[in-house]
Amino acid sequence: MCSPKVLSEVYESIGREGRKVSRRSMFAALGTTALGATVVAGAVQPIASAAPSGRTIVDLTHVLTPDFPVWPGARSFEMRNLAKIADAGGSLGSLGSAGSDGKFYLNELRLEEHTGTHIDAPAHASADGITVEKIPVADLVVPIAIVDISARTAADPDTLLTRQDILDWEADHGTISPRSLVAMNSGWDTRAGAGGAFTNRDALGVQHTPGFAPEAIDFLVRERDIVAVGSDTLSIDAGRSTTHGAHRSALGSGKYAVEALANLSALPAAGATVMVGAPTHAGGSGGPCRVIAWY
Repeated sequence: MCSPKVLSEVYESIGREGRKVSRRSMFAALGTTALGATVVAGAVQPIASAAPSGRTIVDLTHVLTPDFPVWPGARSFEMRNLAKIADAGGSLGSLGSAGSDGKFYLNELRLEEHTGTHIDAPAHASADGITVEKIPVADLVVPIAIVDISARTAADPDTLLTRQDILDWEADHGTISPRSLVAMNSGWDTRAGAGGAFTNRDALGVQHTPGFAPEAIDFLVRERDIVAVGSDTLSIDAGRSTTHGAHRSALGSGKYAVEALANLSALPAAGATVMVGAPTHAGGSGGPCRVIAWY
C-alpha cells in the first residue's frame, strides 16, 4: 500500500470534493510509475510490475477485443480502421477521408458503455444518481479490500458473497477502511478467453455467475462507509438475479461499481490502493476504464 504520507498528499491535492488538480500535482502524489503498468491479453496471467519506489503495480484491466464477453443481448466491441501509416513496411496506405495523408494511425470505436472492464455510475441504476463525469476524483483513488470466494465458486458458480464473508475477512485483516472499494475475487477473470464460460449460460439462457448478496452491499454501505464495490464478473449481482438487488443497493446509495476486473489474485487481500480511470463523457451511465492498483 502507499505510505500514509503518499496517501495524505493524494487527498490533500485532490480534496474530498474532487476539485480540479494539475497533472503535475497528481503525478507527484501518486508516482508516475503507475503509467508503466502492463496489460495481458485476456488477463489470464496476473502481471505485476516492480516500481522504482519499491511498490508493486498491478493492472486490473482486461484487454478489450471484439471477442470479449458482453452481457447477453449487448453489442460487442467493434473497431474499424480509418487510417494507417503509409511507410509502415511500405505496404500500408491511408484512407483519404481520414485526412491523415499516411502520417497517422487511426481507428473508429463502437461499443456500449458497459463493455470490458468498466465502471457503473450511480445513474446506471438510480434515476437521481450522478452520471459518470460527476464522480468525485477523490473517490477514484482509494484503498481496495479483496474478499476471495474463489474456492467456493469453483464448486458453486451461483454462490454469493455474503455479510458473513465480509466479517470473516475482517477477522483476518481488520475492519475495512472507510472510503474503500471492496472487490469480490471469484476467480472468474480466468474464464474471459474461454468462449461462453464467462457468461456461463444454461440451456434456458440463464447466467450462472457469482455476485454480491444485496444484504452484503447494504452492510458495506451502511456500516463501512465504502465508496465502491467491484467484481471480476460482468455484474456485481449474481448472473441469475432478476431483481438486481446489489446494483440497487450500491448505486442507489450513491456508490459506484467496477465490473469485469482482472488479476485480483495478484493483490494482497488488504493494504493495496486502487486508481479507477473513469471516463468523463457528459451524462454517461458508465464506461470502459483502466484500473490500476499498487501496494
